[in-house]
Amino acid sequence: MKFKKIVIMTSVLATVFCGTTTAQADITLRHALKGDVLDMSFAKKGGDTDAFKEFMKEGDNPYNTDAAVIKEGKSLYMTGCSGCHGHEAEGKIGPGLADDYWTYPSIATDKGLFEVLFGGANGMMGPQYVNFNTDEMLQIMAWLRSIYTGKPKKAKWLKK
Repeated sequence: MKFKKIVIMTSVLATVFCGTTTAQADITLRHALKGDVLDMSFAKKGGDTDAFKEFMKEGDNPYNTDAAVIKEGKSLYMTGCSGCHGHEAEGKIGPGLADDYWTYPSIATDKGLFEVLFGGANGMMGPQYVNFNTDEMLQIMAWLRSIYTGKPKKAKWLKK
């Protein structure tokens, strides 16, 4: 009987401390500048959706071709990103995001773009986990991908 209680308590503690509602990760997200593994425990609540779980498997944004999500992504972008990056992601204080001249070449992949959004970058670009949940970040990314004006061969997310 004592052994059964220990097994149950161990299972409960593992569930509490490891969490069962977080996305199963097959990819490792890293900070764009430091290379440290991103601490996803800072993620704003509400972003652990099926789409985010799918993203965490291979690093590909499942929203990239979803017109309804792209529209919502534009709305989110306008409220949280356009002040620095421009209304059409053409660049203002922050760099342009719609072309293929990227400050961080890693944003040629969805995984790389997410890492910059979540963890922040140089200059004034702080981590966006304080403003958006992970699913909202994927929506913003989908809108950015939909307005891409650069060379298709540089867009690694198109090669999947």
